[in-house]
Amino acid sequence: MDIGVVFQCDPPARQVVALAKQAEAAGFSHVWTFDSHLLWQEPYVIHSQILAATGKVIVGPMVTNPGTRDWTVTASTFATLNEMYGNRTICGIGRGDSALRTLGLKPNTLAELRECVKVIQDLGNGRHATYRGNDVHFPWATGGALEVWVAAYGPKALALTGEVADGYILQLADPDIAAWMIKSVRDAAERAGRDPLAITFCVAAPAYVGDDLAHQRDQTRWFGGMVGNHVADIVARYGESGAVPQALTDYIKERQGYDYREHGRAGNSHTAFVPDEIVDRFCVLGPVEAHIEKLKTLRELGVDQFALYLQHDDKEHTLAAYGTSVIPVFAS
Repeated sequence: MDIGVVFQCDPPARQVVALAKQAEAAGFSHVWTFDSHLLWQEPYVIHSQILAATGKVIVGPMVTNPGTRDWTVTASTFATLNEMYGNRTICGIGRGDSALRTLGLKPNTLAELRECVKVIQDLGNGRHATYRGNDVHFPWATGGALEVWVAAYGPKALALTGEVADGYILQLADPDIAAWMIKSVRDAAERAGRDPLAITFCVAAPAYVGDDLAHQRDQTRWFGGMVGNHVADIVARYGESGAVPQALTDYIKERQGYDYREHGRAGNSHTAFVPDEIVDRFCVLGPVEAHIEKLKTLRELGVDQFALYLQHDDKEHTLAAYGTSVIPVFAS
C-alpha cells in the first residue's frame, strides 16, 4: 500500500513545499493538495515548485473539477509538468464543491465530468481528443503518461468511476463504507467490460498520531462536516433507499448548513452535529499501532493508497511518525 499526504495551499506557499520535501524524505509516495482558488492559493503553481524540490513523489490535486478551468488548459498543465519532471503528476477530479459553490455556481453534471475525464486522459497521454466537437491534441506532448482518478460517493458517480476512471478516491476511512464503495466501482467496471482490478483505489482521510483522542477528535471533526456536505445532495435524492450506505444517511440528519469560510479547517464551528463515533470511523486516530491496524484492514479490502489529510495542529510529528513507524510496515 502506498501512503500519500494531502495539504491545503495555505500561505506561505513555501511552507507547503517544505512539508512536501519532508514527506518525500519520510517515504510518502504522493503529495496531494486541495484545489479551491478562492479559499487557498493556486495549486498548480505550488505543484511545480514541489516537483522541482523533490525527486520522486507523485503530485496532484485532491480534487480539481471540470468547471473552474478549461479542460484543455487542465490537461496542458499536467502534460507540461510531466514533460518537465518526468511523468510525476496525477489528476484527481470530481464534480466540484467548494471551488464552484464559493463562486455561486453548482457542481458540474456527471455527463460533464465523464466527458472531461476522457478529454484529460486523452490529451494528457499524447492522444487526440474530441472537445466541443473538434479534434484537438498537443503536438508537443510525446511520451507523457497521466492517470485520472475520480472522487465520488453517489451511485451514479461510482458507476461513472468504474466505467472511465484510472482510479477511485474515497474521502473517508471507514472500512465498512470503503468495502461498499469499492464493490460498487468494481461492479460498474465489470459491467463496462473493464478489468475491475485495474482500477487503483485510494482512501483519503485525516490522520493524527498520539494518545489524546479527545484532542484528536476536536482537531479532525471538520472532516465529518466536509463529508456530510459532500453527500448531503445525495442523501436528499436517495434518502434511506439503500443507494448509499446507511452510515452516510444517518449522521447528517442534524446537519444545519455549511460555511465554506471554514471548509477543511480544524476548529470548524459548524460541525458539532458530527458525533465522536463518526470521527473515529472516518479518520485514523490514536497511537501508531491503531493506525497500522486500520490501514491493514483497508489494504485487505483492496485499497492501494491511503492519503492522509494533514489539517491539524501536529503536522510535522504525524509526518515523522508515519515515516518511522507506519510507512515501513506497508513498504513491501
